[in-house]
Amino acid sequence: MQETKKVVLTWQEGVRFSGGALEGPSTIVDGDNDAGPGPMLTLLLAAGSCSGSDVVVILEKMRVQLRRLRIDVTGVRREQEPRRYIAIHFDYHVAGEGLDQAKATRAIDLSLEKYCSVVHSLAPDIAITYALTLG
Repeated sequence: MQETKKVVLTWQEGVRFSGGALEGPSTIVDGDNDAGPGPMLTLLLAAGSCSGSDVVVILEKMRVQLRRLRIDVTGVRREQEPRRYIAIHFDYHVAGEGLDQAKATRAIDLSLEKYCSVVHSLAPDIAITYALTLG
């Protein structure tokens, strides 16, 4: 069965909006990046946090005791309109007890290739790449 999600955005001023789900906390999205990240940075945050959540759950199932996970997400945008992303690169920095290269790589691959709904909602011609650093 299909699931429907809805958010509500309320214009604040300039190109600033507050928004969120009908129930739950709201966030600021600011096109000028003054009061919060803009829409394009928010997309990178969504992709990174989606993949990060997957990686945490997958590593826990592999019995890894995660100590640290940082994900740096970099997007490359077209110069012409629409200035959409043409490439997104994830830099995963992971540390944990029982963690090795194979487990971390498997968790990231599963996230980006199978589970991360945000990444799979992007245009299929966006190049998705990653790098992994352990420790």
